[in-house]
Amino acid sequence: MLLHAAFVLALPVIVAWFGISVAGSVALVLFVLAWRWMITISAFMFPEKVPELQLDSISVSHFVEKVRWSMDRLELDYTEKQSGGTLGAWFLGRTVPRLRMRTGAVRSSIGNSAEILRYLWGCYSESNDKAEFLKPTADRVDLETRLDRYGRSLQVWIYFHLLDHRDLTIHAWGGNSPLVPAWQRFLLRALYPLLQLLIRKSFRISEGNYKRAVERIEALLSEIDTSLADGRSSILGDNQPNYADFTFAALSGPWLMPAGYGGGKADAVRLERDAVPTRMRDDIERWIEDYPRATGFVEALYANER
Repeated sequence: MLLHAAFVLALPVIVAWFGISVAGSVALVLFVLAWRWMITISAFMFPEKVPELQLDSISVSHFVEKVRWSMDRLELDYTEKQSGGTLGAWFLGRTVPRLRMRTGAVRSSIGNSAEILRYLWGCYSESNDKAEFLKPTADRVDLETRLDRYGRSLQVWIYFHLLDHRDLTIHAWGGNSPLVPAWQRFLLRALYPLLQLLIRKSFRISEGNYKRAVERIEALLSEIDTSLADGRSSILGDNQPNYADFTFAALSGPWLMPAGYGGGKADAVRLERDAVPTRMRDDIERWIEDYPRATGFVEALYANER
């Protein structure tokens, strides 16, 4: 496929370079179409050997951790393919998490963490007795929507603190992780100024936006801290933790970094509290002090459910 795509892109250059006639150009187009048809046929006759389930990820992503935790809890046999930081998003248009599924010769994919969890519920609710935690009730879906906004606010918060610290950001992106291909680790370093600029513009990283993000983060933490005041084991008062609880814990992972974050797949990108910028550490320590029940809830879920 890659060779075919490269040849298609090179066709105008080939025609111009060699002065190929109209008839020759038509022949080239027919050749490319026949080539593409053979690729399609071969996909059915000789299907590519790929995993039945593959999770495309970047290891530190809290939205990836939300999906990863659910898949681990279902005890699914899947492969995780990690990429370096935002390279996939900016240069291939591929955001994470993305779940790729293979059924025979048919390959499909689905993105966005909430949609992936709906797929997992629909696919495994009848066949996997561990899937009950994924049941999408109205209250859980509403809470998940607000939690996902919390997760996006945390992205602004993280980048505000880290973007001016090149080595820390590259480390968090997997620049020192053996699970990320070596050529991507090289590109993270070589393209950092461009990636930094793109992120700063797309996430509107500024002092004002950082303060608004902190307000939204603290409002959500305060709400959950209050909900947990009666000692409940689930944010919504259910008898057992469910995917909304795990979502809150997963999305809080990058700032709290509890033991077990990533289920062993994010160890190489951890940012320990004493290594982060002072202002970032001040936020973290304030949140731990001001919202002890929410913080303890996350740590307990990682200790007992992850």
